[in-house]
Amino acid sequence: MVKIGITIGDPAGVGPELIVRLSRYFDPQKAYIIYGEKKIIQAVKRELSVDFEFSEIYTVEEIKSPGVYIADLNISETDRPLPSLTSGKVAVAYLGRAVVDAVYGKIHGLLTMPINKFWAKLAGFSYEGQTEFLAQACNVREYAMLMYSEKLRVVPFTTHIPLREVPERIRKDDILKKVKLIDREFKRLFGLEPVVGILGLNPHAGDMGAIGEEDMKEIAPAVEALKEEGYKVEGPLSPDSAFLNINYDVYLCMYHDQGLIPFKMLAFREGVNLTLGIPFVRTSPDHGVAYDIAWKDIADEGPSLSALRLCERLAEKVWE
Repeated sequence: MVKIGITIGDPAGVGPELIVRLSRYFDPQKAYIIYGEKKIIQAVKRELSVDFEFSEIYTVEEIKSPGVYIADLNISETDRPLPSLTSGKVAVAYLGRAVVDAVYGKIHGLLTMPINKFWAKLAGFSYEGQTEFLAQACNVREYAMLMYSEKLRVVPFTTHIPLREVPERIRKDDILKKVKLIDREFKRLFGLEPVVGILGLNPHAGDMGAIGEEDMKEIAPAVEALKEEGYKVEGPLSPDSAFLNINYDVYLCMYHDQGLIPFKMLAFREGVNLTLGIPFVRTSPDHGVAYDIAWKDIADEGPSLSALRLCERLAEKVWE
């Protein structure tokens, strides 16, 4: 029996309502564990007039049959917290609780709802994002954030760091490692040997060194070395035209917005964040906490449904 964990994320955001709305898509042959406050989920059910049954558990080992379960730590003082230290504590606590179960193989897939980094850090979360926390928890050094959709897939080489720090991170050896990771993970998860389009860092991929040196000194040599080793790569591609036609299985982008802006423009409704390099399946919808529309039943459930479906599909492979 496949077991899918779902974290509540920041309870002041759209995570709780998206979980409740996703319940109508749950597979009756699978077990779903909601890592979150029972009182908050109950409050959302009332607010949205959505009804589904779940059983409260203390450990995943209690689950013997398909259904919906909730692991409640009873952290929040209220059933509808505002953006605050409390909402940060809830987000961090349930993420940690779920990841422990995933690391020990008690669940086969994990869908994480968005957290707010400001409140999470006040609650003691010292990572750039959930992806970095997952990598640390799994004790892996080589990992990547894959933004996945059927029409477009991108991996940011650097993620949640200031733009001024990006050039110093662009190094040939690290590009080699990232592409090899992408190749391994695509073969493992999708049965595909990917063709990777590698973007340049500077406008026009540096114009032969006229606009910055990183493209010629670090990126181009990495591409050539990968080709010599038999990897299917092209680059450095000019960032301003790389996405006019989607010609590659996946794009390696040099910084966060270089890849995320075109991805969200072309694939937001079905966009999924999939973590590469960790031993279990983890997906997340491609958006933030959206405090301004939370608890109003207007959040787009498309990205969360896509994240659930991809998590289920890949978790089934792991389970088999």
